[in-house]
Amino acid sequence: MQGGRVTDYGTLQRRAAAIGAALASSGFKVHDRVGIFLDGGADAIAAFFGVTAAGGIAVVINESLRPRQVEHILEASGATTLITSEDLLARQPRQLETRTQLLLAPMLEDLLPVTYAPVPRSGMDPAQIVFTSGSTGLPKGVTVTHANLLAAAETVIGYLGITATDRVASVLPFSFVYGMSQVLCAAGSGAALVVARPPLASQLVTELRAQQVSVLAAVPPLWQQLLNVASFRDEPLQSLRLVTNAGGHLPVPVVRALRRAQPQARLFLMYGLTEVLRSTFLPPEEVDRRPDSIGRAIPRAEVLVLRDDLTPCEPGEVGELVHRGPTVTLGYWNDPEETARVFRPHPLRPAGTPDTERVVFSGDLVRQDADGWLYFVGRSQRMIKTLGYRVSPDEIGTVLYASGEVAECIITSEPDDARGERIVAFVVLAGGGSLDRLRAYVGVELPRHMQPARYEVRDALPRLPSGKHDVAALRGEQRQGAWT
Repeated sequence: MQGGRVTDYGTLQRRAAAIGAALASSGFKVHDRVGIFLDGGADAIAAFFGVTAAGGIAVVINESLRPRQVEHILEASGATTLITSEDLLARQPRQLETRTQLLLAPMLEDLLPVTYAPVPRSGMDPAQIVFTSGSTGLPKGVTVTHANLLAAAETVIGYLGITATDRVASVLPFSFVYGMSQVLCAAGSGAALVVARPPLASQLVTELRAQQVSVLAAVPPLWQQLLNVASFRDEPLQSLRLVTNAGGHLPVPVVRALRRAQPQARLFLMYGLTEVLRSTFLPPEEVDRRPDSIGRAIPRAEVLVLRDDLTPCEPGEVGELVHRGPTVTLGYWNDPEETARVFRPHPLRPAGTPDTERVVFSGDLVRQDADGWLYFVGRSQRMIKTLGYRVSPDEIGTVLYASGEVAECIITSEPDDARGERIVAFVVLAGGGSLDRLRAYVGVELPRHMQPARYEVRDALPRLPSGKHDVAALRGEQRQGAWT
């Protein structure tokens, strides 16, 4: 359901079949990659199921991205077709430059009704490539199988207890693993999916109440926005029985405020990463006792906390979170080197067992208490978590340099109660460079969540003896309050 428009499962199936048939008639081949660049709604969901039913690999592209990122994703995935709409293309600041064949979603109405037999797939066949910001400066694709998606959906439906009578809110982009999870959990349980994307938190609260939503998943910045709305903070939504957080750490004061605001709703604090979809969760019964914990491993999975020498950490000792189980994905698309770095053989497998299983080294630092509960400590990789997005500083820097206005730049972040982290750009302007022109360029080339909230113009940036930028020195200035 979206904006008062209801799509039943039968119509959704026919729309998906129409897309499968349209792809088949266009020269599409099994395992071809298909970009899906649509506003969240029934067409986007039908496109996902239609592509996978046709034996293709879906590449869902966040509708907030700008042409630069869309073009990179299409090129990096080798997409042969892009399913999009004239309306979304018209809203872009410039025309997409791509050789990918376009399939416009409105044409689907002319194709209904249609019958289409899905192409048989095995569990290990790729179903989706999820693009996430990477340490190399451009988004990298994670290859997800049909079995991964099924295992994740069945697991989450199981521990959340979602049923066909639920009304599941969809407030996050489908390009997020977390956002797509709402779609798959609704479809897997037969629940109603209520797509709600109003621009203001107050409008979202009104819609959640009107639609009698019973399951709501959000990221920390959105929870904080909702708690600033009196009709959410002071008036419980009686239909709301399940709320979940992922996509970033929810500060303990916010956890407690959310419990006070919606005491009737069971709160699940969850942790995941794109490479394994979902990793841990804290049951509602433990939230008041340990609100800073990310819980334990999801059913059918195992989480290890390891030292650098790959030996297990003692309780209370900080180590890297390593995940194993049926949601471990295939690796990074067309990137064997990065895949080998993150997806490694099980380091603690019993002697003599085959070296075939791969586990994911998350790059996240955690500690485990004596009772087995996990606590997030920090990220070992230099990523920024802002507005629920994981953002690469290098990707932002690449765009700043491309503007021609910048001679040097360093991208860092600082704490922000509303965003999680605020992006900060330290720049040395090029000869004749203009900060105003730089801001305008970035406004065209980067989506809002990737745009620096603060620019600091310097005559020079600190360097290490090696000649590399000294990012730590700038972070030290920020911590000491050297500038405001």
